[in-house]
Amino acid sequence: MPRYDVRCRACGTTFEVNRPMARAAEPAPCPHGHDDTVRLLPTVGLTGRAGSATATAAGSRATTAPTAIGGGCCGGACCG
Repeated sequence: MPRYDVRCRACGTTFEVNRPMARAAEPAPCPHGHDDTVRLLPTVGLTGRAGSATATAAGSRATTAPTAIGGGCCGGACCG
């Protein structure tokens, strides 16, 4: 069952709600009794090399250009 992060606008408490996706948009009352809550956007952890920072000779950090990797949406070679 999906878990959603919710923040109370009245007191600032952040809490989790477990519910089916069909009920994701329903309001979630704060554990402290407040009704003014908002669902937070999910955070997604991604790993990879595209756009990673590298050290230069002077010791400053420079961002590399993203590396083109074929596969696109399905993992095949159709997207280049």
